[in-house]
Amino acid sequence: MSTKTVSVNKSPVIEDRAQLLDYFARGEKPADRWRIGTEHEKFVYRTDDFRAPSYDEPGGIRDLLMALTPYGWTPVEENGHVIALAGPDGTVSLEPAGQLELSGAPLENLHQTCAETGRHLEQVKAVGEKLGLGFLGLGMWPDKARAELPIMPKGRYAIMLRHMPRVGSMGLDMMLRTCTIQVNLDYSSEADMAKKFRVGLALQPLATALFANSPLTEGHPNGMLSYRSHIWSDTDPHRTGMLPFVFEDGFGYERYADYALDVPMYFVYRDGRYIDAAGLSFRDFLKGELSVLPGEKPTIDDWADHLSTAFPEVRLKTFLEMRGADGGPWGRICALPAFWVGLLYDQGALDAAWDLVKGWSMEEREALRSDVPRLALDAPLPGGGKLRDIAKDVLGIAHRGLAARGRRNASGDDETGFLEPLNEIVRSGKVPAERLLERYHAAWDGDATGIYRENRF
Repeated sequence: MSTKTVSVNKSPVIEDRAQLLDYFARGEKPADRWRIGTEHEKFVYRTDDFRAPSYDEPGGIRDLLMALTPYGWTPVEENGHVIALAGPDGTVSLEPAGQLELSGAPLENLHQTCAETGRHLEQVKAVGEKLGLGFLGLGMWPDKARAELPIMPKGRYAIMLRHMPRVGSMGLDMMLRTCTIQVNLDYSSEADMAKKFRVGLALQPLATALFANSPLTEGHPNGMLSYRSHIWSDTDPHRTGMLPFVFEDGFGYERYADYALDVPMYFVYRDGRYIDAAGLSFRDFLKGELSVLPGEKPTIDDWADHLSTAFPEVRLKTFLEMRGADGGPWGRICALPAFWVGLLYDQGALDAAWDLVKGWSMEEREALRSDVPRLALDAPLPGGGKLRDIAKDVLGIAHRGLAARGRRNASGDDETGFLEPLNEIVRSGKVPAERLLERYHAAWDGDATGIYRENRF
């Protein structure tokens, strides 16, 4: 989730609806300026007892952040607490229960992306060895109950933790017990954004299946392969889901703005603190009628903050976020941006991907999204067959898209090699969660802590 930093410039007050749409239009870039931003979260645990460390304890989350500063990271504080780090590789931040996230810098190619990921993981592993901390790349804590987990001292999280139980049964699980990999991608125009959004939503269930990696809850199989994805089904219906309007004629910035305006607010950030506005209306805010800030109108920064509190499978800001994947280890962190860059950053690949899915009805898309957390690649496909039946074809489109980009490293390799972890999953027919369950039942003899003992993250 977003980490708020102090802006040196005063954000303009929103006086006209056109400013809401202009915010999205500001993201438009010609293809030669498209970038790749990769975000990945991991769980932090103590290597001596596998406990999730608190923020303040010796060798805990605060000490972890501060121990990273010799690598060139600068602390970011909120109310006297270091809650993030800023540096040339982006931002290191904290999820609500201490999950550690890298929100990477916008980079030109996947070679840079994977190098960035490698630097980050090498740094946290080195620091972890000194502090007695380990890191897990999974979609959900395999053994921790909510009550066992600490809470980080970030103002927006306190508001969300209070509000989540009012609107869904699993919002606290989303905040406290899950990790994801995401990729942020650019668009050249409103029409380009719309087509990428549609392909991203339609094929998000395939990404969820390929990266499914959360089959255990509180030490036992939970009946799902991506329980993280299942959690989103009852987190908050006002701000999650497949967004049927994206597939309607005329979809663009205005329609997404209308959706976002109907998403209930969480907070307003003023003078270094978060004001609780949970459940209130941004439309009222635009009229100067927000009860917690009477007479005050929102700024563009407030609009940007509000957009970050919607959680659909694909999200629009000044770029598109692909949000369907469980957390995972190094190779899959590099594979997710490869998957989406291959599909969305080459026009031929984008057209081919859309041709594959454009005939699906909204009911079929929703059914696929609903089935994937439990069945992954065995989820029924619109028109018959199973999701695995198109996985190879989609990866083939992504491969051709990456090859067409022709972005090579110093050794002359293009970006297609980053798809290999996904090709292996399709060849084997087993998603990561199924491999994990095999280890759980055999090598670990039903003891989920086996994952810590053989962790190779």
